[in-house]
Amino acid sequence: MIIGLVVVIVFLIPYGTMMIGSLKTQAEILQIPPSFMPQDGLQWSNYVSMWDTPETPVPYNLISTIVISVFATLLVLLVATPAAYFTARFKFPGKMVFMFLVIVTQMLQPAVLTAGLFKQMLAWDLNDTWLAMILINAAFNLAFAVWIMHSFFAGVPRSIDEAAQIDGAGKLRVLFTINLPLVWPGIVTAVIFTFVSCWNEFAASLVILSTAENQPLSVALTKFVGQYATAWQYVFGVSIVAIVPVIVLFALIEKRLIGGLAAGAVK
Repeated sequence: MIIGLVVVIVFLIPYGTMMIGSLKTQAEILQIPPSFMPQDGLQWSNYVSMWDTPETPVPYNLISTIVISVFATLLVLLVATPAAYFTARFKFPGKMVFMFLVIVTQMLQPAVLTAGLFKQMLAWDLNDTWLAMILINAAFNLAFAVWIMHSFFAGVPRSIDEAAQIDGAGKLRVLFTINLPLVWPGIVTAVIFTFVSCWNEFAASLVILSTAENQPLSVALTKFVGQYATAWQYVFGVSIVAIVPVIVLFALIEKRLIGGLAAGAVK
């Protein structure tokens, strides 16, 4: 119990520091010696003024982050679900090679492929667009989603599919009405990890998205860090705003996520 409490405190200290720093003035953050708690009162006005700063249009950055993350996650779900079901249920030539290649793609990250991705988006006339980042994020998260959902579909007895087909159900109906409710924890797990990965993506967004309004929060944060000065109160404030949706999402589906991870470990 005590060890667990210590671990929780250690993990919460950075977030507490960010929260307190977001409520200080810039001069107070930089003062020497530093003070942990605000000495000039809580500067809640930082959370108002950060939405209208000369560095970057934070409201548009938040919208951009939401749009890219949501639609990339939906695209991954749309493609990964039938792919995972097919690989788990049917045998085809080169199946093991295909699954190996799927997992190998996890070794590749946008950070090491930014030059190629930039040229590809230019060739498709998609550079500096949300669609480009939706496709990129979906592509780099698809392999993980297929693998984790594959294990759940493989754990569903084939006899259930066969019984449904005997009753006249087609393959699509078997997938959507019979299998999906049984593998729901795996789908939730894949969706959460995909969404968080898309939400936090930085390298490709920095290169592909050049217009300030199109950039996500992960890139917008860098605008507050200048060569000679850094608006730390806004860095902390925008960081808090960026992590709140993820925390809320985890809180809403915590039980399903834990159940999915535990079931995946057993499988």
